Amino acid sequence: MSPNRRSLFRQALQNPDAPALGTWVKIPAMESIELIALAGFDFVVIDLEHSAMSLETAYRHIGTALFAGVAPLVRIPSLDAGIVQRLLDAGAEGIMVPHIDTVEQARAAAAAVRFPPLGTRGVGSTSRAGAWGAMSRADYVRYGQEEVVLIAQIESGNAARAGGAIAAVDGIDCLLIGAADLSTVEGGTESSPHVLELIAGAVRDARAAGVPIGNAGGSTAAAVQAAVDAGYSFTLMGNDASMLGAAAAAAAAAGRTVRYAASTTAQHSSAGTKGT
Repeated sequence: MSPNRRSLFRQALQNPDAPALGTWVKIPAMESIELIALAGFDFVVIDLEHSAMSLETAYRHIGTALFAGVAPLVRIPSLDAGIVQRLLDAGAEGIMVPHIDTVEQARAAAAAVRFPPLGTRGVGSTSRAGAWGAMSRADYVRYGQEEVVLIAQIESGNAARAGGAIAAVDGIDCLLIGAADLSTVEGGTESSPHVLELIAGAVRDARAAGVPIGNAGGSTAAAVQAAVDAGYSFTLMGNDASMLGAAAAAAAAAGRTVRYAASTTAQHSSAGTKGT
């Protein structure tokens, strides 16, 4: 790992022509990461909130992503400074924290992710993040302070209304709108007018604070275009399990359109009854 290592996710965010593209990873198989990298995504979010993956699986996913050239971010189930430290020392480029509703929660998340004096993260430079001790401690700390990304998820009306203040917290690098939870909390659907108004306000306030904001959308060009039109700088296109399922369903549906020619129907029918 180079001492001058830069965040692949931050580099993708700096593309002036297109949003950064990622997807959730829910399948506990390293091949999933390899296939996503080969497909050309900029980043993955290894999902420890809505999957049964273990920390060891996340650790292997992170290593695979780094070697494959796709940015590994990890969504944790809730804020736990010990888990944050272990994932970052495993080489994660960033941490996504769900249900950040207040400035105080955002500050607590930032403290868990950053080294002193910005936070409380412990130093473990003999880990993967420090190239197993081959990287100087100064470079290891620099990466943790300047390159590691902290993404706060906005998943309630209170969070959306406080979006600008949360974005302004030192150490918060991005926001991500969790529209499914937000709409459930606020009593509606993701297309309800009052939910859309809350989301638009959070996007507006984050952009005014100079902080990138993203969303979780579908795996189509139309979904990405909608994200861009809404003001998002990055978007998650579905997830590995859903994309596998959709591809499998499409293949099976295509296969079911094929029928035997009339001249061979009898032959296949008789072969199926042979020996009865």
